[in-house]
Amino acid sequence: MMGRTIFIDPGRCIGCQACVSACRECDSHRGTSMIHLDYTDEGHSVASLPTVCMHCEDPVAPCAEVCPADAILVTADGVVQQADTTRCIGCANCVNACPFGVPKIDLGAKLQLKCNLCYDRTAYGLAPMCATVCPTGALFYGTVEELQAERPGVQVADTFVFGETEVRTGVAMVVPAEKVQWPVPGGLPVVEINGKDVRR
Repeated sequence: MMGRTIFIDPGRCIGCQACVSACRECDSHRGTSMIHLDYTDEGHSVASLPTVCMHCEDPVAPCAEVCPADAILVTADGVVQQADTTRCIGCANCVNACPFGVPKIDLGAKLQLKCNLCYDRTAYGLAPMCATVCPTGALFYGTVEELQAERPGVQVADTFVFGETEVRTGVAMVVPAEKVQWPVPGGLPVVEINGKDVRR
């Protein structure tokens, strides 16, 4: 069972951008937001989804695996760091390798930008900035047990399928228990719910 992490609850996101504003205040990248708020059908729907790094565990960080400059490091506790600004060459290999579309390239600075789970905070037991300000709880920081105590009837998905490839992540997506056969938002089928295989 995963420890303390971010749980994304898409059904609660109202697109208010509080997470984006709070991310700009993080001491490690003050002034630049590393979280992306995506509008799933912009112009036709108000549906939105905060996109944070999923901190891939298996396979371990595809973005780091393809970095030719070894600019993306993974901590011992599984947090995939943003690119080291002294090493990143802005090649965008990480952008192409990420199955979740998380890293972005700042073309002016020629640097990769992505969420690092506010490691300067979470390493000391504090919640990431985005989760501390989310007014609806679309971004929840804690354990699975804490989440389920607060929201009875939800399950979490931390395994996703891309074609023939399964990716297990350190960040999870909240899925209503009665809808576990639904695809996870973004069209990704749910493979595993709390360790149970739910494929047909």
